[in-house]
Amino acid sequence: MDIEKVRELVKLVEDSGIEELEISNDETTIRIQKSAPVTMAAASLAPAMQVPAAPAASAGSVAEAATPAADPTRAKWKEVRSPIVGTFYRAPGPDSPNFAEVGDRVSVGQTLCIIEAMKVMNEIEAEFSGTIMEIFVENGNPTEAEGVLFLVDPD
Repeated sequence: MDIEKVRELVKLVEDSGIEELEISNDETTIRIQKSAPVTMAAASLAPAMQVPAAPAASAGSVAEAATPAADPTRAKWKEVRSPIVGTFYRAPGPDSPNFAEVGDRVSVGQTLCIIEAMKVMNEIEAEFSGTIMEIFVENGNPTEAEGVLFLVDPD
């Protein structure tokens, strides 16, 4: 199943009254489930985990906090958001180079990262060309649907 179909399914669940949707075919099973915003206390995290700068919140408040409106140079930057809940990976494997780094020039269709959801590796591609200005998620950390992954200065 391609990423656009997954985005459509996520939107369907968000816009409807249903709490959960599961679709299966011969190759893939996709399960999308609504959940209340999760807030984690730093004391409850295992010592090996990195604590994010702010506690997890709803996708809307994460996006608002991620892009300060006070800086006019950032006003034209575009966000690359996660289409699904999952685990963020910057590279195709542990010993592989990252798909994108801050300062890299990216073009439409270029893979920026992978979001793993239910053992399925979903490549997230650039929808516009530009320069990566910020990366908001650490490798191996969870991301929410519609959470900001990258800020790109478009061409």
